[in-house]
Amino acid sequence: MSDKKSNKRRVAGSYAMSLVSITLVLFLLGVFAIFMLHARKLSNHIKENLGFEIVMNSNVKEANILRLQKELDAMPAVKSTEYITKDEAITRLSEDLGEDFLQWLGNEANPLLPSIDVRFHAAYANNDSIALIEKQLLENTDVKEVYYQKSLVDLINHNLRKIATVLMIVSALLLVIAIALIRNTIRLSIYSKRFLVRSMQLVGATERFIRRPFLRSGVSQGFFGGLLADLLLALLLFGASKRIPDLALIRDTTALVAVFIGIVVLGVILAWLSTRAALDKFLKANLDKLYA
Repeated sequence: MSDKKSNKRRVAGSYAMSLVSITLVLFLLGVFAIFMLHARKLSNHIKENLGFEIVMNSNVKEANILRLQKELDAMPAVKSTEYITKDEAITRLSEDLGEDFLQWLGNEANPLLPSIDVRFHAAYANNDSIALIEKQLLENTDVKEVYYQKSLVDLINHNLRKIATVLMIVSALLLVIAIALIRNTIRLSIYSKRFLVRSMQLVGATERFIRRPFLRSGVSQGFFGGLLADLLLALLLFGASKRIPDLALIRDTTALVAVFIGIVVLGVILAWLSTRAALDKFLKANLDKLYA
C-alpha cells in the first residue's frame, strides 16, 4: 500500500516538475514574442510620426489649400494631414517661445505662412517614397516649399532595420532553445518510466496502446503549461501597463490574443512531438540501453 502511494507521489512529482519547466520555457518565449510585437508597433509608431511640412505661398486662397489637403488624404501613402492657418502658426510659435510673439511684430503683418502637416503610413515612411510625393507637390504653384529631415528619416529606418535583424536572430535562437528544453524535460520524465514501458511490451501491449497515456499526459502538460504561461504573461502586462501607461499607445489587442493562443498551441505541439520522439526511443531500445 505504501509502495503504491510512494509511486503515485513520484508520478505526481514528475508531472509537476515537467509542468513547471514547460510553463517557464513557454513564459520566456511569450515574453520575447510580446517584446517583439511591441517593438514592431513602436517601430511603426515612430515611422508614422515622420512626415513633412508643406509650406504654402502667402497669397494662396484657403479653398486651394483645403483642396490640396483632400488630395493628400486620398493618397494611399498618407495617414493623416493637418491644415495649420497663419493664426494657428502664430499661436504655436508663442507657446513654443513661452511668450506672445505678436508683441514683437507691432503693426507688421503676420509673417508666418499657412502650411499642411503630413504623416505617412509606416510602409511609406522612407526617403524614396517621400521624395516622389515631394516632387509631385512642388509642381503645384501654390506650394512654396516642402520641409522634412532627410537624414533623420534615413537614420531612423537604418536603426530600425538593424534592431529588427537582431530580434529575428535572437527569436530563432530562443525558439531552438525552447524546443530543446521542453524535449529534454519530457525525455527525463519518460526516462523515469522506461521500465514500465518495457513491462507493458512484455505483456503484449501494442505500441499504440503504450503511447496513448504518455501522449495524453504530454499534451496535457503542454496545454496547462501554456495556460499557466499565459496567466504569468497577463500579470506581467497588467503590471507593466500600471507602471508605464504610454504602453497603451502601441498595444495591439488582436496580436496579443494571437500570442496567447499561440503559446498554448505551441506548448501542445512541442509536448506531443517531444513525448512521441522520447517514447519511440525507449520502445525500440534493447534491455542494456534501459539500464544506461
